[in-house]
Amino acid sequence: MTTPSSVRQEYEITLEPLLSVPLERELPMVQRLWQHSSLRKGLILLLLALVWETVARYQANDLLLPSFVQTSRALLDGLLSGELPTKVGVSLVVLLKGYLLGIILAFGLTSLAVSTQFGRDLLSTLTSMFNPLPAIALLPLSLLWFGLGDNSLIFVLVHSVLWALALNTYAGFLGVSETLRMAGRNYGLRGLRLVLHILIPAALPSILSGLRIGWAFAWRTLIAAELVFGATSGKGGLGWYIFQNRNELYTDKVFAGLAVVILIGLLVESLVFNSLERITIKRWGMQR
Repeated sequence: MTTPSSVRQEYEITLEPLLSVPLERELPMVQRLWQHSSLRKGLILLLLALVWETVARYQANDLLLPSFVQTSRALLDGLLSGELPTKVGVSLVVLLKGYLLGIILAFGLTSLAVSTQFGRDLLSTLTSMFNPLPAIALLPLSLLWFGLGDNSLIFVLVHSVLWALALNTYAGFLGVSETLRMAGRNYGLRGLRLVLHILIPAALPSILSGLRIGWAFAWRTLIAAELVFGATSGKGGLGWYIFQNRNELYTDKVFAGLAVVILIGLLVESLVFNSLERITIKRWGMQR
């Protein structure tokens, strides 16, 4: 004869709230401020400016190395007079034309490469031929073919953007998992639709990296080309401003022009590329 097993009675224990330990720990003011990347980068720039000013005062030769204060004064004078904004506007218009045209050609070339075997062979052959070729080396030919105009600069800018962006984009396309490709094909996506809806979103980190590299190549190629182009045609943008002031031994204005090149690079990096990363790949969880 078996006895029925006893059932344990249910009961609840009321726990007192743990008030002795705070739910949130307040960080010190210095640590909270240090969390802002803009503040950290600003501190780095301030330290570089102090080092620059110290070295310039120790050398005491304004012709070779003007101080940070002198360069800031020359930069302010150029901005107030309107000379620097005009030169920057000329350079940026040409830069955007060449950069956008290079992006269009790069995406067309990589789309053909992921769609056909002929496109892959074409991309591999062209990048092996032209990617090692410096863009500035093509400037004499572009001046011969297109004359003294913006088309010559746009030609060398396209060359500087096209191959770096095409290689990064194609590498990103190759890194897309086969599962995503099969999912796209199951939905009936083929050719350009597969590239737009599956490959580009999945390869966006590599594409943004290529856009960054292409922008840097295009910006420095434009400044270098304007040094020659401006000297040839008697006009130009920011590169010509630097070259002209170097000939006239206005070294503080030369450094002011170089500072504008750096500032534009920092602004584009923070306002354009970092914003694109934040609203796309970081928001989607593709990058930490």
